This record gives sequence, structure tokens and C-alpha cells, in this order.
Amino acid sequence: MGIKGKNVLITGGTSGFGKATAYLMLSQGANVIITGRKEDTLKQAVSELGKVDSFCADVAKPSDWMNLYEYIQTKYGKLDILVNNAGSGIVVKELADQTLEEIHQCVETNLMGCIYGIHYFAPMLKEQGGGTIINVSSVCARHSWPGYSVYAAAKAGVLSLSKSAYVELQKDRVRVTCVIPGAGATNFQINAQESPMAQSPDNLKAEDMAAAICNICALPDHVVVEEITVWGMSQVVSPL
Repeated sequence: MGIKGKNVLITGGTSGFGKATAYLMLSQGANVIITGRKEDTLKQAVSELGKVDSFCADVAKPSDWMNLYEYIQTKYGKLDILVNNAGSGIVVKELADQTLEEIHQCVETNLMGCIYGIHYFAPMLKEQGGGTIINVSSVCARHSWPGYSVYAAAKAGVLSLSKSAYVELQKDRVRVTCVIPGAGATNFQINAQESPMAQSPDNLKAEDMAAAICNICALPDHVVVEEITVWGMSQVVSPL
């Protein structure tokens, strides 16, 4: 029980949900490694978080995952928790208006990043006799808004991936959970040109998501949360 002393890898840990989760896990005594695509933002996050390890990596690149795996294996010897958090809306516009590059980037970042993470680290978790994988999806996986078609498809893939990965890894005592956040007060909403929503005091905050993720990871090893949807009270979806 608890996460003190556990080795945790959080992708997309330089801002938003990932950064808040890193901060909370550090405060609870975990050894945390965060990733980010840009060296400058990664260094800034490290300076703000304090005692956190970091590795510059793009989750959409298998070669970066391979290098990350080797780094963790060499330095830590094991990984207890993998949080596949990195993601991006890329663009918010109708599918017919998106470029092929935008479509490809969205799927690679939001879906393939999770697939690569499990592909590279599941063998380690299996060999050591257990572990926890958290995949961060989105309510777009189950609800529809204009302009989010490709993003929604990718995040729906993350949800299905999580279910399938769990039934594959259950026998090896590896827990897989899909966390499904609503609209959050993070850079994602601002980048998606929805800053008024991001400013609502009742919106889902990064630290709220961090608490949900940490609580799941801290459960006894024999308990698994299949999936959980976390909303901010400001977001109205009717019918739900």
C-alpha cells in the first residue's frame, strides 16, 4: 500500500496533469521520473518540482522509448508505476479541414504513445512480479464535440487499449487503469481556444487529477480500478 519508495515514470510531466501528479507523488515519497519533448521546458519543470529525475523523450518515437527503458533499467533496475499521461489536442477543427500531418501527429501522440509505453515496459513489470499502469484518456472517448474527431478516436483507442492490456497482464499481477478526465484547467484548454472554460473556478484542476491518480496507485496490490471518469462541476454534459 502507498507509493513511498516506488519508482514512477510520468510522461508529459512538464505541465498540467503530469506535472501536478509528479509533485504529489514526490510529496508522498516516490522516486519520480518525468519526460518531455523539449529540453528547456523539461529543465524548467525540474527546477520547479525539485527532487525529480527527468528524461527528454517524445512519446511518439519508439526510439525514445527504447532509450528511456534502458535509462530506467540501468539507473533504477525496476519500474513500479507507469503513467502514460502525455497527450495533445494538436488542433481543434473538423476532420475534413485537418492536414494529414495534424491527423498523424494526434494519433501518434495520444494513442501510439500509450501503446509504445506498454510495449516497452510491460515485460519489466511482468518479470518483477507486478506493477501499475495508468493510461490517461479523455471524456472525448465517450462524448462528442465538434472539432475533436481525431482526438476522440485516439482517446477512445486508449480506453480500449487499457481494457485489453489489463486482461493480458492480469495474470502477471500488473494493474492497468484508464483515467478519463473531463475538461481541465490546463494548457490543453487554452491551446484548444477554450480559455473561458479553463478559467472557471469549478473546473477540474490538475491537482484534482493528480489526487485521483495517486489514490489509485496507492490501493493494495490486489485491488484494481478498471476505469474512472473525473469531472469538474462546471462541465455540463446532458444527457450524461
